[in-house]
Amino acid sequence: MSELLSKLEWRYATKKMEPSKAVPQEKVDRILEAVRLTASSSGLQPYEVIVVTNPAVREEIKPHAWNQAQVTDCSHLLVFAAWDNYTEERINYMFDLVNEERGFKNEGWENYRQMLLASYPKRDAETNYQHAARQAYIGLGSALIAAAYEEVDSTPMEGFDPAKVDEILKLREKGLRSVVILPLGYRATEGDWLQSLKKVRRPRAEFVTLVD
Repeated sequence: MSELLSKLEWRYATKKMEPSKAVPQEKVDRILEAVRLTASSSGLQPYEVIVVTNPAVREEIKPHAWNQAQVTDCSHLLVFAAWDNYTEERINYMFDLVNEERGFKNEGWENYRQMLLASYPKRDAETNYQHAARQAYIGLGSALIAAAYEEVDSTPMEGFDPAKVDEILKLREKGLRSVVILPLGYRATEGDWLQSLKKVRRPRAEFVTLVD
């Protein structure tokens, strides 16, 4: 655990990446697997991760992300895209997958399925999207931790136009909406004003409250 904490101390939101250094695919695969294994509400995994390596596509995204250089200087741009709505088909798919993988049906599990089917699809689409988007942020957290463990630099970004990214990646056609993006790469040795600064967080006494 001390090794993980040390690597979390090492990581920071990298402002300038070295475009000539690509993250090895095996490291990217492990980061993505950490996201795939992440917890989600009711186990529905209501989001997907789009990995953009195509330089031309990243160049197209860049002006819609405040021209932040990490979008094009990274080697892999992860786009976390949430379901635009909860539907009966999407809910049933995940419950059926669980039953298939485990090889049996559980009465309590099936009752829970019916409870979700009776509530989620009836809510308005925006409410459901916002719920799904919060699940995507849980995946983002796992990606940040996994990247730090792999000593891969990353920069979580909300500073982009989701509608434009959706259009470029044709996400709406897939029933998805972009939530947050995460460039993966390696910090440049020069030109990043944040790199040499001390990591600052609130003191534990102000951050953690014990109720005993």
